[in-house]
Amino acid sequence: MGIVKCCREQVVAVSPDTPALDVAKVMGEKNVGSVVVVTGENRPAGIITDRDLAVRVMAQEKNPGEVRAGDILTRDVVTFQDSMGVYEAIQKMTAEGIRRMPIVDDGGRLIGIVTMDDIIRMLGEEMAAIAKNIEKQSPPMQKAAAPPPM
Repeated sequence: MGIVKCCREQVVAVSPDTPALDVAKVMGEKNVGSVVVVTGENRPAGIITDRDLAVRVMAQEKNPGEVRAGDILTRDVVTFQDSMGVYEAIQKMTAEGIRRMPIVDDGGRLIGIVTMDDIIRMLGEEMAAIAKNIEKQSPPMQKAAAPPPM
């Protein structure tokens, strides 16, 4: 199964010139912990997490109205191709130590995002479906006899 099957297609994205204050407001309004910073061609330039805002703006006492997204983003954003398999994605996420990955098409344009939570949720649903199938094909469980009274 391709990673695109469990990605979120509605990605919260901002431009590099968006003030950090507006980035935080967007995160709050959309109830997300990260935004993808995109270029004019909708190509990921980086990612900003709520932690980035805390560490790179607030902790350094910078004015969030003056700092721009392009100044605080994580530039070496790891992207996944939409055709990547789920297990390959898990291995790459683990190796890179990341929890959020933008999904891009063959042209490098942003088409979705997947989080570790999305993958865990999808795997849980798959495991439940497998368990249901096993249960359906197994003989009924017999109730254990009650232990004799003492």
